[in-house]
Amino acid sequence: MFKRYLITGLLVWIPLALTLWILDFVITFMDPIVLRLPPSLRPEQWLGFRIPGTGVVLAAVVVFLTGMLAANIIGQRLVIWWESILGRIPIVSNIYRSVKQVSDTLLAQDGHSFRRAVLVEFPQRGQWAVGFVVGTVGSRISQHLDPQSLTVYVPTAPNPTSGYTLIVAPGEVHDVDMSVDEALKFVISMGVVMPNAPHRAPPQSLPRAAETVGKV
Repeated sequence: MFKRYLITGLLVWIPLALTLWILDFVITFMDPIVLRLPPSLRPEQWLGFRIPGTGVVLAAVVVFLTGMLAANIIGQRLVIWWESILGRIPIVSNIYRSVKQVSDTLLAQDGHSFRRAVLVEFPQRGQWAVGFVVGTVGSRISQHLDPQSLTVYVPTAPNPTSGYTLIVAPGEVHDVDMSVDEALKFVISMGVVMPNAPHRAPPQSLPRAAETVGKV
């Protein structure tokens, strides 16, 4: 009984403690941004006391205004000019291009990020992993494979930022009744957290292992 109550209490406090720790880390990390402002423009000069979290708000405002500026023609020209300058700096240009390609892929609004969650036979026949369809392969790769081949990212658990990039034929992936967010929770929790209820059409049935091996 004691062990049961202890575990129940930990399940209540651990998520709360981690949430508060992450918020404290973000606020502590971002608050020094306020010190970049002239002393006369700092909030404590107006209010007479310091408010924790003003650096987070300031950073969000700067990012928002940057997005507004970059969304118009003048801002786009400024971004192109700025990127051309960075492109001429050794080492910095390689790092910047690599980071930009990743961020453009993950944050783009034109459908080039994670599109849907699927099951893919990995790492070997008869074993299945949750993956995410990123898109179709480029012409340099498709000329050697099926032109309709898909790029699938299979994350590792519990850290989804590392994983495997697979190129598979469309018939080798199977849609599952999970959104991208639900599939990420499933991977991060190492399969403990399951989606609550179906919200799409039932996924297509998986081929039997014997039939799959027979097709190879």
